[in-house]
Amino acid sequence: QVQLVESGGRLVQAGGSLRLSCAASGRTFSNYAMAWFRQAPGKEREFVAAITWSGGSTFYADSVKGRYTISRDNTKNTVSLQMNSLKPEDTAIYYCAAGDYGSYYSTSYTYWGQGTQVTVSS
Repeated sequence: QVQLVESGGRLVQAGGSLRLSCAASGRTFSNYAMAWFRQAPGKEREFVAAITWSGGSTFYADSVKGRYTISRDNTKNTVSLQMNSLKPEDTAIYYCAAGDYGSYYSTSYTYWGQGTQVTVSS
């Protein structure tokens, strides 16, 4: 089992920045690829970013490419999402997920956090 706890979500103005963190506990964190997904009201959960177990490769949704950066610290069992140039359409609950390999698909991830709310005002 891997337990994931997200933090850092809050209300921010458009154009602002926010950094989300996800703390992992349980099984060896460095064994897992990590990802962020988000779900806006009335919409399906969508992929945001992923990072391989070593941190050597990262993947982004087109909608956040160039604005978001995913990173991980295997010594601290954390994964972060730096979000810049935020837009109102970035408003969503952001979820951290862990899986055996990096993927754009939510079904590839076994463990999920409870989510943290990000609200971007115009």
